[in-house]
Amino acid sequence: MQKKVYLVGAGPGDPKLITLRGKELLAEADVVIYDYLANPLLLAFTKDSAERIYVGKKGGARSNLHQDQINQRMIDAAKSGRMVVRLKGGDPFIFGRGGEEAEALAEAHIPFEVAPGVTSAIGVPTYAGIPLTHREKASSVAFFTGHEDPAKDVQHIHWEKIATSCDTLVFLMGMANLPAIATKLIEHGRLPATPIALIQWGTYPTQKTLVGTLDTIEEKAQSSGIKPPVVMVVGDVVALRDQMNWFESLPLFGRKILVTRAIEQASEFVDLLTLHGAEVIPFPSIKIIPPPSFDALDEAIQNVKRYDTIIFTSVNGVKAFRDRLYQLDYDIRILKGISLCAIGPRTREEILRLGIKCDFIPAEFKAEGILEELEWRGIAKKRFLIPRALSAREVLPEEIKNKGGIVDVVAAYQTIAPQYKEIEEMLRKGPIDMITFASASTVRNFVEGMTPKGMASFKNSAVACIGPITAQAARKYNLRVDVMPNEYTFPALTEAIVEYYKGRN
Repeated sequence: MQKKVYLVGAGPGDPKLITLRGKELLAEADVVIYDYLANPLLLAFTKDSAERIYVGKKGGARSNLHQDQINQRMIDAAKSGRMVVRLKGGDPFIFGRGGEEAEALAEAHIPFEVAPGVTSAIGVPTYAGIPLTHREKASSVAFFTGHEDPAKDVQHIHWEKIATSCDTLVFLMGMANLPAIATKLIEHGRLPATPIALIQWGTYPTQKTLVGTLDTIEEKAQSSGIKPPVVMVVGDVVALRDQMNWFESLPLFGRKILVTRAIEQASEFVDLLTLHGAEVIPFPSIKIIPPPSFDALDEAIQNVKRYDTIIFTSVNGVKAFRDRLYQLDYDIRILKGISLCAIGPRTREEILRLGIKCDFIPAEFKAEGILEELEWRGIAKKRFLIPRALSAREVLPEEIKNKGGIVDVVAAYQTIAPQYKEIEEMLRKGPIDMITFASASTVRNFVEGMTPKGMASFKNSAVACIGPITAQAARKYNLRVDVMPNEYTFPALTEAIVEYYKGRN
C-alpha cells in the first residue's frame, strides 16, 4: 500500500526553528530525503531504522541527483509502502522547488502534504538583527531569487519596477550575481548609499554578517571572502542592526565547543551551549551498550526486597535498571519500601520519570557526597544495591563495606569508545576552542582513542570538566583543566564556560 510524501520545511538552519509538525513527521518517517541547506542535526529526530538520502548541492554546484531523479526517489519510496519526508531548507514553496516536487507527486497520483517552514528570507535577517519592516523605515518588503543573471536577455525580475517600489528587498541565492544586482538597482534609481547586508550561514553559530552600501559592497565582499549560502538585504532597515544585533552578541557566539558525551545524552548540554551562541560539535567519546551479561542485575532485581537502599550513580544506571525491570515482567511497585538515592539532579529527574520518589541526593554530587549522606542515615548492617557501569570507581562500595554495610555492585551497562576518524577529519577544518568532559570515562576514551597527531591539534583548546573526579582524570592525561563549576551539573558547567569567555571576547 503506497504511503504519503511530506514536503517539510527545515527552517533556515538553527534546528530549533523547525516546526512541531516537521519534528513529528521526521520522527515517523521511514525515508528522509534531505538537502544541503537542511541542518543535518535534524536527522537526530528520526528513528534508527529510517533511511537517510542526501541529495544536496553546495554553493551552486550540481547535486548528486537531478531534480527528476529526486522526484522519482520520492515516488518509488511512497509506492513501496514507506512514509517519506522530503526535508528542504527554509520553506518548501519559497525558492525551494517544492512546487515542482508537489506537481510531480500529483501527476504520479501520490498523496502529499506540505509542512511549511521558516523561510531563510525572514529567519536569517532576524538573526542578523535586521527587521524587514519598521514603522519609521520600511512598510513594504519583497523577496527575489538572486540566482537569475541580470545580464541575460530574458528577465523575470523587472529591475526598473522593483528598484524603488519596495522599501526592503531580500535576495536569496544571489552571491554570484552580487555586482550585477547592485549595479542594476543603482541604474534604476536606488541610491548608491543604500545600506545592504550580506548574511552568510544565517541562524547558524558560524553566521557572518557583512554590511556596506550598494556602491561599496562588491569590494567589501571580495576582501572578506564571504561565500554562499548568503541572504542579501537591501534597505534602510539594515542600519538598525547596530541596535538589534542580538544573536551575534551572545556570550559564546563564534566559539566552537566539542561535547564528548554519549550522543543519546548530549541534548541538554548541547541545548544550553547553543542557547548561548556556541557552535557545538557533539562527539561521544563513550557509547552506552549492554553489559556482557545481565545475570547479576537480573538476580538483584528478582531479590530486590532484600535491599534497604538502591544507589543510582548515573542516568544510564536508572535507564538500564528500568529497562531490565520491565524485561523481567516487573514494574515499579516492586520497589515499595526501598530507599532510592541519586548522585545528582539529573539522575533524580530520571528516577522521577519512573513515577517514584527519589529519597535523597547528596549535597556534593559524587561518591564521597553519597557516603556522607549514608553515614548520617546509617550504614552498618544495611544492604545496598548499586546498578552501574561495568567499569567505575570503587570508592563508594569499598567504603560502605568498611563501615559495616553489605553492598552488591552489578553491571547495568558498559561504555565503549567509538571510532575516531570522524573527529580527526573534522579537526582539519579548523581549531576547536574548547573540549568538554562529563565523566572520567569520557576523558579516558577520548585521549586513548585519539592519535598523537589528533591530540596535538587540541594543544590550544581549553578544557572544561563537570566535576573534580573528571578533572582529576583529565590531569592524569596531562590535560590542563581551565573550567570546572562549583556545582556538578550541566547548567552550572555552561555558566562556568560563559564566565571563562567573558574576559576573552
